[in-house]
Amino acid sequence: MKKIIFNNAGTPEKILELVDSEIPTPQAGEVLVRVKASPINPSDIAFINGVYGIRPSLPSGAGFEGAGTVEAVGAEVNLTIGSKVGFTAIGAWGEYVIVPAKAVMPLPETMPFEVGCQVFVNPLTAWAMVYESGLKAGEWLILTAGGSTFAQLVVQIASKKGIKTICTVRRNDQVAQLKALGATEVVNTEEVNLTKRVRELTDKKGANACFDATGGDLTAQALQSLAYKGQMFVYGMLSQKDTPVNNGMMIFKSLIIRGFWLTSWLQEADKEARKQAGADVITMLNSGELKVTIDARYSLAQYKEAVIHAQGEGRTGKILIMP
Repeated sequence: MKKIIFNNAGTPEKILELVDSEIPTPQAGEVLVRVKASPINPSDIAFINGVYGIRPSLPSGAGFEGAGTVEAVGAEVNLTIGSKVGFTAIGAWGEYVIVPAKAVMPLPETMPFEVGCQVFVNPLTAWAMVYESGLKAGEWLILTAGGSTFAQLVVQIASKKGIKTICTVRRNDQVAQLKALGATEVVNTEEVNLTKRVRELTDKKGANACFDATGGDLTAQALQSLAYKGQMFVYGMLSQKDTPVNNGMMIFKSLIIRGFWLTSWLQEADKEARKQAGADVITMLNSGELKVTIDARYSLAQYKEAVIHAQGEGRTGKILIMP
């Protein structure tokens, strides 16, 4: 089998390798999945760079999620050979991968692999963050990195709940797409002051929450744009910059900043919330009620082009690796 690995953390296009290895055998509680599609997410790039919450055990496989068919199962696993599944496991960028049975999610036969491979990282995070925010219909939510796949999913979920969204972008060609998905407002922060625009939109009250993926000065502007007792959920660090925080503003506006990591949420959330998240995400994705956009597809052999594309600007959707 072919798979993508790295022996040292660093820039993906420089340190990733495509190698041959034996097809592994699943042990008790494990599943061997024949991978059909896997996305490239910012968390994958951070993991390869060695700056993610989970550190790679070198040499390491790459890729955190995907979709495929069950090839073999270990003892105590109740899954049908040949069934379609989504999964999360280190090493998704390969022809086969061993996955803990608890990290496998059965997919409807009608769901394309290109959609099923994106079930875990972005849709579940989007659902969980909206759930944790407690936002109600009519309230305002700022989304930094507003053109990302994650933000697009939040916009769709929020729109169905009547939550108003403000997406930040740096290119005007993203505006129409986000509006079509249900965004209330799209702000090009290269041209418009975010804080001023949020005040105009919210009758000077500010936004009730922000989901932040960037860090740095833009995040500081978003924090300044929050209403009294507003919340900021930090889930990314795209700028690799720390956010300046005004202590007086935090005190007198009673603001809350908290981190969000899906791995921790899945471990700590109550069983019913996790069950509802999975059911809702699968149902909405399969029906087309929740849409994921694909920008390009690459083979395993094209991994360098794929990771370079995924890190570049100007994308409108997800980059997939399809073994």
